[in-house]
Amino acid sequence: MPKGIVISNKSNLYKVEQNNIIYDCNARGKFKNEDISPVAGDKVEIEIIDSEKKSGVITEIHERFNFLKRPKMANLSQLILVISMKLPKPDLLLLDKQLAYSELIKVKPIICLNKIDLESEKKVDEIYNLYTKIGYKVIKTNAKTGEGIDEIKSILNNNITAFSGNSGVGKSSLINKILDNDTTLEGSISEKNKRGKNTTTQVTLYKIGTDSYIADTPGFSTFEITEIDKKDLANYFKEFKPYIGECEFADCKHIKEENCAIKNAVKEGFISTDRYERFLNLLK
Repeated sequence: MPKGIVISNKSNLYKVEQNNIIYDCNARGKFKNEDISPVAGDKVEIEIIDSEKKSGVITEIHERFNFLKRPKMANLSQLILVISMKLPKPDLLLLDKQLAYSELIKVKPIICLNKIDLESEKKVDEIYNLYTKIGYKVIKTNAKTGEGIDEIKSILNNNITAFSGNSGVGKSSLINKILDNDTTLEGSISEKNKRGKNTTTQVTLYKIGTDSYIADTPGFSTFEITEIDKKDLANYFKEFKPYIGECEFADCKHIKEENCAIKNAVKEGFISTDRYERFLNLLK
């Protein structure tokens, strides 16, 4: 039976790409009984109903490598976390939430600093240097001029990559530049509150090469990481890991305790004070 990949879902009608042909598919009723439904990125088996009309039925969903609840996606290998330097301003607390979530689901995160033309080089470099020092890949981009687009393209091969970030940061503009067309809808910024207007309402995968797909995802104003237990949060801050287990108390919460290895690393400059403060903010 032919195998394919779900590239979009709208009103429970799934588009499945199989051998470069896109089929409109429904899902077998048994999935409701199994409390599962296909999502973008799922590897599936389909039964072709009408080859001329390119219609079919999804009969099986293969085991997922990972699953994202928001946005709903499966088998993701990379997340490009887009933040804008202005309009809207950088939300580093949101970025740190997303980085922790990426560590949890074992997806490689890449940070994209977009709209660099709207901010001073000094401020761009402050964020770039902070996260590069931690060990994350950071790419500076300007979707309007195409700066940084080739660097993004170089990491997309043989991956399912999603672009994620709050509304208005330029995800769709970046994808349009990569695809060299206007496949996605570009958002605008509300003059009233300088926040983005969400234009993407569903996850859609765009094929850019053999086994290579990119996804635009709906923008959001809030992003919660309720899947991470409070006591485990430090494990998902990458630069904290070398110090976990080195505190005086085995159950150290890294807040007010004496002889906390993480707090000492902050004092000695090995961990960013700002990142540590955002860690405390997330704990609350």
